[in-house]
Parts: sequence; structure tokens; C-alpha cells
Amino acid sequence: MTRTKGSVVGSQRIRMVVWELARNDLRARFAGSYFGLLWAFVQPVATILLFWFVFQVGFGAPPAQDNVPYALWLAAGLTPWFFLADAWLAATSAMQEYAYLVKKVVFRIELLPVIKIVAALFFHLVFILVLIMLSFAVGHPPGWHFLQLPYYTVCLLALVISMSYITSAVLPFFRDLTQLLAIVLQFGMWLTPILWPILKVPERFRWVFKLNPVSYVVDGYRDAILGNAWVWDHVLATLGFWSLTSGLGLVAFITFRRLKPHFADIL
Repeated sequence: MTRTKGSVVGSQRIRMVVWELARNDLRARFAGSYFGLLWAFVQPVATILLFWFVFQVGFGAPPAQDNVPYALWLAAGLTPWFFLADAWLAATSAMQEYAYLVKKVVFRIELLPVIKIVAALFFHLVFILVLIMLSFAVGHPPGWHFLQLPYYTVCLLALVISMSYITSAVLPFFRDLTQLLAIVLQFGMWLTPILWPILKVPERFRWVFKLNPVSYVVDGYRDAILGNAWVWDHVLATLGFWSLTSGLGLVAFITFRRLKPHFADIL
């Protein structure tokens, strides 16, 4: 009984520490800025408007999906990508940024990447609200399929956490990793069916793009927002996603555990 109570209290303390540090991270990110947290939404919205103007107005591209405005289709795909890019880059640098905590034996450094991801999740949830308002504004409000959005958000979190624990553990030993990740994300956005529909790819090559776990999440967000399909309509894709993500999680656990004892010396 005492052990169980102690575990509950310990879990509550961990949640409080993560929440407090995540809130401090939000404050520090835009400290001294006149518009503060507003900039976190201005950049993604500006990016969506830019791509919409280039593809829809400039190139005159036809709608990627029947009866769905291209702006909404584009925003539904970019919303999970914005979170992945922001959270992954921030969590990768967690050990370096919180080096003073890494050197404290009493602090659980495993929480540091989670703190960055929680901070990014706040913006992601608010941006989902913006996406919902956009769907009403263009006359295509979400239906019952929207109920599966929390599932795809969990998928996104699982993927980001797995990748972040690998890269955050490697960064102290290879400081150029952040620049490399920026290039990977730049290519990844164009190689993932976010700005273009996968139907543009010849059918015999589509399996290559479907191996990308981000494609599963992007398609899931669109299914939830646009009412395309239910998660059980993609059984093979779901099994493939969780198999790959579980494999990444195992690699992340082993990598972080082996490199963790050397963090304090390197940093």
C-alpha cells in the first residue's frame, strides 16, 4: 500500500516537473518578443498561405480531393508536419540546452526530450482548433471521422518520441546533427505526400512512399478532418506503422540507455 502510494506521488511529481519546465520553455522561446506566442502561429499560417498561393493560384493546380478546398486539404496535411518538425528539432537539442540539469545526478534526464515535445504539443493542439475553424469557414466542417483524430495524434507523438530519443542521445557526440536534421526535414516535407496527393505517383511506386511513417499520420489527419475513411480501413498500413514505430522505440531505448552515462562528461 505504501509503495503504491509512493508511486502515485512520484508520478504526480514527474508530471508537475514536466509541465513546469515545458511552460518555462514556452516563455523563454518568445521572451522579449512584442507579439510573444502569436509568432508560433503566424509562421505556420504564412507557410500554408504561401503554398496555397503557389500551387492553387500560381500553377492553377486542380483540387487534390473532390469537393474539398485545396487550402483545407493542404492545412490538414501540414498540421501534423509542423508539429513533427518543431518537436523533433527541439527535443534533439534538449540535452545540450539543459546541460546544467544533465550534470545533476538527482534529475531524471529522460524527461528532457519529453519537456520539449510537450511544449510543442501545446501549439499543435491550438493549431488543430485553427484547422477546425478553417474547415467551418470553407463550408466543410468535420464529421464523425473527427473522433479518430486523438488516435492519430497519439501515433504522431509515439513517432516523434521514438525519433527524438535517438537523436537527442546522439547529438552530444555529433554536434552537426541539428544541421543534418534540418536538411532531412526539408527533403522530408517534399517527399511526403503533404503538398501533393499520392495519386500523382504511379501505382507501382506508391508502396515506397507508404513506407514513410509520416505519410500514415498525414493521411490519418486528412481522414479525420475531411471524413475520408476510418482507421480500420487501413489495417495493413496501421500494422506497418506500429511495427516501424515500435522498432524505432526499441532502438531509441537501447541507444539512450547506452549513451546516457557519458552525457555529463561530454556536455
